Amino acid sequence: MYHVTIPDDIQVYCLKARSFPDGVSAVYDRLHAEYPPEGGRSYFGISRPVPDGAITYMAAVKLSDTDGTPCPDYVPFTIQKGKYSAIDISNYMANLPAIGAAFAEMIREPDVAPGGYCLEVYLSPTELTCMVKLKD
Repeated sequence: MYHVTIPDDIQVYCLKARSFPDGVSAVYDRLHAEYPPEGGRSYFGISRPVPDGAITYMAAVKLSDTDGTPCPDYVPFTIQKGKYSAIDISNYMANLPAIGAAFAEMIREPDVAPGGYCLEVYLSPTELTCMVKLKD
């Protein structure tokens, strides 16, 4: 685990998965069909618990300068600038449990920001960084 700083807020547009974890693949299929990776876009996963104990999951895209306004199904969200705990995961599709284990480890840190979220930053088709916002 290490710490990283996101220097500026990142505006993204999100599609909510119908369920977690079962609906995650379908929501990314739609996101990539509408905003393909070859357009210079960045992709994220944003999750947080809800009061009933379930997890809300959103697939997110940072649009390129040439993309238009997304359809109303996409919800705007701001990834907050600041300090984050981070863990890199290689070949994540072959090791999906590592994502949950990384977040379980990071949310135990005493300086996790209250009311925060778990953030997946997709670096490539095989590499991702799991991040949790820390107190300012």
